[in-house]
Amino acid sequence: MADVVAFEGRSPQKAAAPEAGVGSGRGHWSAAGIARMRRMGPLFLFTVIIPTMLSILYFGMIASDVYISESRFVVRSPDKPAKSGLGMLLNTAGFANASDEVRAAQGYIQSRDALRALNADGLAQRSWGNAQISIFNRFNPFGLSGSFEELFIYYGKKIGAEFDTDTGITALTVRAFSARDAQAMNLRLLEQAEALVNQLNERGQGDLIRFAGREVDEAKEEARKAALELASYRNRAGVIDPERQATVQLQMISKLQDELIGARMQLLQLSSIAAQNPQIPLLKVRIAGLQQAVDEQLGMVAGNSRSLSATAAQYQRLQLQREFADRQLAGALSALQDARNEARRQRAYVERIAQPSMPDDAMEPRRLRGIIATFIVGLVAWGILSMLLAGVREHRN
Repeated sequence: MADVVAFEGRSPQKAAAPEAGVGSGRGHWSAAGIARMRRMGPLFLFTVIIPTMLSILYFGMIASDVYISESRFVVRSPDKPAKSGLGMLLNTAGFANASDEVRAAQGYIQSRDALRALNADGLAQRSWGNAQISIFNRFNPFGLSGSFEELFIYYGKKIGAEFDTDTGITALTVRAFSARDAQAMNLRLLEQAEALVNQLNERGQGDLIRFAGREVDEAKEEARKAALELASYRNRAGVIDPERQATVQLQMISKLQDELIGARMQLLQLSSIAAQNPQIPLLKVRIAGLQQAVDEQLGMVAGNSRSLSATAAQYQRLQLQREFADRQLAGALSALQDARNEARRQRAYVERIAQPSMPDDAMEPRRLRGIIATFIVGLVAWGILSMLLAGVREHRN
């Protein structure tokens, strides 16, 4: 060993000296670091070191992996216009987004009813509350409060339904601690949203047709009443159509008046030529009869309470009432047919753009980013508190 050292031109003492120097340098740097930390004081320890170490412990060993399953869907309706982007592309196929229905689906997904249907077989509680999940992420970690309201609050943090007004696409996201559970819950919520839209369609169609049918029934009843009143009045008054009957009566009166004028002219001629002609009394009787017939026919047309002119006003009122009821019935029947066509044409339905995904990697928590964020926030807090303490000391001095 001595020969080797001698060959290198160094003595054993000199050869050992560098090693001692290195050890003394490391001790120097360690002592310098400890001294620097002491100069920083306990504030740096409590605002930076301890939070960062706790963050490393939490994100590195405690926090459970979170898997995110996402699906995308639109609610299509052939009536409502699209806006822009993908909505215009969908509109070229003859469809557009039905924002009312998709808002209803979004509100349902975020409601207690959706959670109740999702957890009908205990799926939500099993997925979010099993013992393999860390107590910091698990639902009801200590088994103290497993109420439905607590589950609903937890549910609101794990479920997201974001609606894009430009494209009309809704993104449904579900966070769970296993990929299979996340996909299963996403699929179940998507099916519930589809069922809700179908239920709204059926209810809207039923209400539309039911309202139109009720109008038809009311119009039928009004038309029936109007027809019965008109028939009853005809029976009471003994008329079928006063205007037509008056026309017939006037024609008869015109003929009788023509015969009366002819008889009077004949009587005048005979009286002037042969005053003792035996036909003159017969002509006078005939003239009197014709005059009486004319007066009777005139009385039937106008002049007494049972004349055609007196019954015409009431008859016209009832006739107009019946015609109005018939037109109203025809309009109601047309509206009912339009309502049925509209109900078939306005059907909205859910179209899946992306099926619920099966995540192959945990997207949360972002461990490195969380540790770095904790460190940076600690440094900022330490700097601010240090400046405040220095200002306080300077103020005291």
